[in-house]
Amino acid sequence: MTAQIFWGSVILGICSIIHLLILVFWAGRLKQVNKYLGSAVRGIHLPILIGSTFAVIVLAHTIQVWIWAISFVLLQALPNLSDAIYFSLVTYTTVGYGDVTMAPEFRIFGAMASVTGLLNFGLSTAFLVGLLGKLMPEHLG
Repeated sequence: MTAQIFWGSVILGICSIIHLLILVFWAGRLKQVNKYLGSAVRGIHLPILIGSTFAVIVLAHTIQVWIWAISFVLLQALPNLSDAIYFSLVTYTTVGYGDVTMAPEFRIFGAMASVTGLLNFGLSTAFLVGLLGKLMPEHLG
């Protein structure tokens, strides 16, 4: 059990660092994109910024789902990449259908994927709220 918690925490940490790096990188790029767009595309300025941010966030979460799926296969917790991707996705998003399960010796490790999803969806939400809080007054004013 200790090994499952340890390795689950390691992968959770790796995923969270990747997520943070992507968000910090994108925050810097958003300033450049915002400056570039300026008033040239007034009507679609805000949707471009928000839409591109959604795309970057989806990419960040997708990378994490793949990291978990690959770890499940490498540890032989799941038999193939297809099942691992599916399990990773439904666990990461905390949907957890239960139609694909892990052996008892991997269950805690697998549950760490849901903790990763919860934490990083929270980061994504905070990032979007901060972005909207910054852009909406500018757009409305």
